Amino acid sequence: MKIKVKLIRGFTGKTEKQKQALKSLGLKKIYDERILDKNPMVCGNLELVKHLVKVEEIQ
Repeated sequence: MKIKVKLIRGFTGKTEKQKQALKSLGLKKIYDERILDKNPMVCGNLELVKHLVKVEEIQ
């Protein structure tokens, strides 16, 4: 299963852990989108930054 992740808020004022999670998801600036495989690593990173991103499941 794939998921589409879109960064909707910026990096300013975020913790280093949150910045690293966004970087590992491939999101560099506001409104960046990535289509990723749903796996435990991606889900863990999304949990850290769920308030900064929008997530949609793709079939």
